[in-house]
Amino acid sequence: MLWQDELCRVVLVDDRDYPGFCRVILNRHVREMTDLDAASRRELMRVVFAAEQTLRQLLQPAKINLASLGNAVAHVHWHVIARFADDKHFPGSVWGEVRRPGAPRTIDRAALKRALCDSLQAVAE
Repeated sequence: MLWQDELCRVVLVDDRDYPGFCRVILNRHVREMTDLDAASRRELMRVVFAAEQTLRQLLQPAKINLASLGNAVAHVHWHVIARFADDKHFPGSVWGEVRRPGAPRTIDRAALKRALCDSLQAVAE
């Protein structure tokens, strides 16, 4: 786990193909966003947007994908994924058909973790 508060936690997924892949996971079990009160929805999205902004600034991806699927696990969580034109699925979904071999990105993972923690802590204050 990278960061946590009372509402949610953020994990940085260990995926060599997608080094900028975070999950924002609600701490309590809720099936849908509309099951949350308005204040909780706003706060959860502030965390999602802080993760997105940090990934954009540090990694400068071609696109950020935001996804809240929950088909396999009916629990509110968001995927925040930095995408690059040369990743193995682009422009498709990271869960879709592989389009090319893709080259794993080398990033300073420690710096990314620090930046994400700083951004997320600032949102919580």
